[in-house]
Amino acid sequence: MAQDGLEHGSGGGRGAGASRVYVCPPRDQMLLMPVSMRDWLDEDHLAWFVIDVVAEMDTRGLHVRPGGAPGRPPYCPEMMCALLLYSYCCGVRSSRRIEAGCRTDAALRVICGGLEPDHATIARFAADQAGALAALFVAGLRLCAAAGLADLSVVALDGTKMAADAAIDQNRGAAWIGREVDKLLAATAAGEQSVQPRLDGQGAPAQPRGPRRLGRLRAALAVIEAEEAAETAAAAKKAEAAMEGARRGRKPLGRPPKDPAAALAYTRAEHHAALARAQAKQQRRARKVAAADAAGRRLGGFAPGPDRALANAQVALEAAERAAEQAEPAAGPQVNITDPDSRIMKTQKGWLQGYNAQAIVNKHHIVLACEAYQDAGDVLLYEPMTAVLDAALTAAGITGAVGLKLADAGYWSDENATAAGPDRLIATTKDHKRRRAARELGQATGPPPEDACPADAMEHRLRTTEGAAAYAQRGHTVEPVFGNTKHNRGMRGFRRRGLPAAKDEWAFINLAGNMLKLRQYRASTASTATLAPTAA
Repeated sequence: MAQDGLEHGSGGGRGAGASRVYVCPPRDQMLLMPVSMRDWLDEDHLAWFVIDVVAEMDTRGLHVRPGGAPGRPPYCPEMMCALLLYSYCCGVRSSRRIEAGCRTDAALRVICGGLEPDHATIARFAADQAGALAALFVAGLRLCAAAGLADLSVVALDGTKMAADAAIDQNRGAAWIGREVDKLLAATAAGEQSVQPRLDGQGAPAQPRGPRRLGRLRAALAVIEAEEAAETAAAAKKAEAAMEGARRGRKPLGRPPKDPAAALAYTRAEHHAALARAQAKQQRRARKVAAADAAGRRLGGFAPGPDRALANAQVALEAAERAAEQAEPAAGPQVNITDPDSRIMKTQKGWLQGYNAQAIVNKHHIVLACEAYQDAGDVLLYEPMTAVLDAALTAAGITGAVGLKLADAGYWSDENATAAGPDRLIATTKDHKRRRAARELGQATGPPPEDACPADAMEHRLRTTEGAAAYAQRGHTVEPVFGNTKHNRGMRGFRRRGLPAAKDEWAFINLAGNMLKLRQYRASTASTATLAPTAA
């Protein structure tokens, strides 16, 4: 609708003249939007794609309601799933922002068909159906395989740190948590005693103060007790192994630990090893003397003096015993009282309270397997992620074997290098050290030597032309997936607490990423088919 004769003024644009014609918004016009919602969005809009892929998935798990079916009829699970999946694809996870979008965003209005679920309903659906939503990762992987995107020739494994819904300064020890539990229990008991009976003889039941906080504190205390028991068992096992070697005269490996109790066990093993070596030396001397006496000759040389190594070990043992007696009790492990399952992780930007989110990605940037762990390091997660990959491929019906598996230096160990599974290239050092070693040692050719240890054999393979070219694929295979998730879609942490919730959300996050790749692939193949010349 055009409006004529609007005066422009002397400050108008060049060559505009005294007046200009404008196109004004017809806000009073009836039926400003098309009557049918099918006409609200373009045919290739992401919302239509999400609706279609949800219809292709097996969503029977979403129809199981944990609490039965009380109250009003629920919203259609497929609609709620499409609503969440579209929002995750767009980087929106806040239930309040999704609720607002259902009123103002045309795409969300199309997905919901004009319905407006409130934020509490959206949040409850995401929490109650978290397991069923995470199970759709396999359904999405099956769709990617049908499109030819589940390539297994080269896959890359890596991890990224995802923040938990908890502050890093909320880590506490067992003593502090025990005092807080006692305070809450005392407050609860005082509240129950203060209930006065009504005239009809019935008293109003007192509700405990902070039941959720009390549950979290008890869960945190249980985590600490489990960690202390595991640490005690590991220390006892290590001390027993060191003492067993010391009985045969072998010194314990590594440096003495800083903890006084552990240092005392280490020093005792050293003392036993020195004593065993001294006794063995005396026995050898006694046998030589006996042989000389039997031959009727005198044994030459000087008689051995005091064993200096045994004397030094004795002095070190006495010092370690004094240090252990004078040392203050150890502070013990700490755990986060907001999310006891989360752990403190080291990142490039500092320390983070969160989880270690792992993913295995192929060359099409399709996440084939994903899982969240509490381990701060990656070295112990190589074999578990291999098992997760096998389970995901089996569940999705993807046959075939992985050709080559790539991993950075965080996964290096002799056990990972020689474990069962597909062929692999694992960096033994950081990339800049590996490139420097390649420049200094030169290019390698052929297979590694037969007598080479696992590290030398892997370094030899990485210095060959084929190995270097294959390993170079790792960075542009898995890193863009994490960059898209954390930078483009803004998902740097988890919204719900606990390791099971983190696992479920990480699977749904990667499902959304896979669906974006599938949409991009389908659009490219459709455009290629359109541009292809038709047969005469």
